[in-house]
Amino acid sequence: MKENIVEVSFTRRNFSAHLPGLPGCVTTAATPEGIMENIKQAVDIHLQGLIEDGEKIPTSFKGNYRLSYKFDAKSLLNYYQGIFTKAAMERITGINQRQLSHYASGLKVPRKLQRDKIRAGLRRLGEELSLIEL
Repeated sequence: MKENIVEVSFTRRNFSAHLPGLPGCVTTAATPEGIMENIKQAVDIHLQGLIEDGEKIPTSFKGNYRLSYKFDAKSLLNYYQGIFTKAAMERITGINQRQLSHYASGLKVPRKLQRDKIRAGLRRLGEELSLIEL
């Protein structure tokens, strides 16, 4: 199954998404869940338009394909702000709250090391949560 990256970002009040592998296919929504719904529809409409116009469909969209979502730090932190406080994110990632606030507001963009810390912290939490039985 071919994987296609959907790049998600946060702009003022909405999330936006586009596919680098399918130029011109974009959408916005108030939530990441909305983005995931909207982008699937946008891809279908975009591919249908390419077919109707007699244009080539990118190879990665022929047959079975999967959409994978790549969030930038600002969109990820804004999405999870209702779930995790800055204090919780500090404990999870090891990055201080002030720095996390700068990333969430877009004032600063995290370096690769900081992005890796955020990713690793959230994955550790996910692994830990997946082991819980109730």
